[in-house]
Amino acid sequence: MSLNGFSRRDFARAAGAVALGLSAKSAVAAAPRQAASAGFPRGFRWGTATSAYQVEGAVNDDGRGPSIWDGFAHTPGRIADQSNADIADDHYHRHVEDVRLMAALGTKAYRFSIAWPRVFPEGSGRPNPKGLDFYHRLLDELAANGIEPFVTLYHWDLPQALQDRHGGWMSRDTAKAFADYAAYVAGRLSDRVKHIFTINECSRLVHLGHGLGIDAPGLKLSQREQNQVRHHVALAHGLAVQAIRAHGRSGVKVGPAENMVVCIPAIDTPANIRAAEIATRELNAGYLTVMFEGKYREGFLAQAGKDAPEYTAQDLKIISSPIDFLGLNVYKPDEYVVAAANERGFTLAPSPASFPHMDASWLRFDPAAIYWAPRHAAKLWGPKSIYISENGTSAADEPAADGRIDDLDRIMYLRNYLLHLQRAVAEGVPVAGYFLWSLMDNFEWADGYQKRFGLYRVDFKTLARTPKLSASFYREVIRRNAVV
Repeated sequence: MSLNGFSRRDFARAAGAVALGLSAKSAVAAAPRQAASAGFPRGFRWGTATSAYQVEGAVNDDGRGPSIWDGFAHTPGRIADQSNADIADDHYHRHVEDVRLMAALGTKAYRFSIAWPRVFPEGSGRPNPKGLDFYHRLLDELAANGIEPFVTLYHWDLPQALQDRHGGWMSRDTAKAFADYAAYVAGRLSDRVKHIFTINECSRLVHLGHGLGIDAPGLKLSQREQNQVRHHVALAHGLAVQAIRAHGRSGVKVGPAENMVVCIPAIDTPANIRAAEIATRELNAGYLTVMFEGKYREGFLAQAGKDAPEYTAQDLKIISSPIDFLGLNVYKPDEYVVAAANERGFTLAPSPASFPHMDASWLRFDPAAIYWAPRHAAKLWGPKSIYISENGTSAADEPAADGRIDDLDRIMYLRNYLLHLQRAVAEGVPVAGYFLWSLMDNFEWADGYQKRFGLYRVDFKTLARTPKLSASFYREVIRRNAVV
C-alpha cells in the first residue's frame, strides 16, 4: 500500500538519502520512478566489460607497437600457465561476433579499453591511424546494435617505448604523454563516445606492477618510489581530464575507474559505520581522496614520512580537476572496521583463514562490499554519478558431457552482489550503471587462462564462444531490470 503514491520503500529511500547527506526532497522527488519497479531505476545501464590486452590479440597487426605486457608475458616464469595474449580472444578480428554476443544478452552498454600502443606505437609523437581505425569499426558495430560505448584510455598496456625511454610511470613525462594520447582520442572519438574512463585501477598497477612485481612491468620499487609512481598516475589522470575537456566534443563525460579499498563496518552500528567512512578516506588517500579533495591528507603524509611523494601545489590542482562520474571496480571486501578510541578513530579486524572465497583465492565473498563501496564514496566525496565499472567472479566453468556450463557459483555470487547494489540504489546512492566482468573468458594477467570470469566460455584452441548458464541469468536481470 501507499499514501498518495508514496510507499514505505520511498520512505526508506528518502531516509537513506538523508543519511548520505543528500536532500530528502530530491530523494522523494525521485522516489516514484524508483517505486515503479521492484528493482533498478528506469534507464539504469546494464553492460559488460573487457580490456584491450586481455581480449584483442593481434599484437603485431596494423602497426601496433609493443606494450609492457607483451614482453612481461613472454618472460619465463611470469605467467602461471606460461601463456601470453598474442591471440587472446582474437577480439580484434572477431569483434562483430562479440558485439552480437552482447546484443544477445540485452546489454545496452559496453566498457572496453583502447590499446595505447595501437594508437601511438612509440607512446607519443606520430599517431598510427590504422590503430584507431579498429575502434571506429567497433563503434560502428556497437551503434548498429544499440549499445553505448564506455571507453577506458588506460588498462595497464603502457607502450614499451615509454618504459624504455622514461622508466614508464616513474617519470612525469609519461603523465604528459598520456595527456597527449587522451587529447588525440577524445578529439577523434567523442562524437560517438560520451563516457571516458581515464585510468583503470591505479592502486593495482602501482602495488602489483611496481611493488610486488607480479604485474608488468614487474618492478619491485621502494615505498618512496611507489608513492612517486602513484602520484604520477594521479597526475596523468588529472592531465587527461583537462585534455578531454579541451579537445573532446561538448557533453563528453570523464572519470576514473578505481578498485578503492572497500571498508565494511564489522557490525552495522553508527560508530562502526562512521569508523568505516574514516577508514575509507584514509586508506584511499593516495589516489581517490587526493583526487576529490585536492590535497594529500596529513595522516597519509605522516605515515609516509620520508617516503612521501614529491609534488607541487599545481600538481594537486590538476589531479583534482572536476570529474563527471566515478567508476568503482568492486569484487570483494578489503577491510572490516571497528570504531576505536585511538588517533585514527578506527581499527581493522583481521580476516580469519576460514573466510569464504570464490574460485580465485583472493576473491573473498561478501556481497555487502558492493553496497558499502558506493555508499562511502557518495557520502565522502559526492560524485555526480557512480558506475560499478567492474564486478564478477572466476569459476571452474568445466563443461558437462552434454556441453552445458552450469556455473551456479557465479550466479550465486552475482545474485547476492546485485541484491546489495539494489539496496544501495534504493537508499539514494547515485549508481547509474553496472558493468559485469567479463563478457567472455580472457587472458587473466598473471594467471594466464587458468581463471575464467566470462559469461561466455572461450575455447582457447578453437576460440569458439559458448554461453554459460550465468549468461541466461544476466539476460533475465537485464530484461526485468531487477535481480532474479
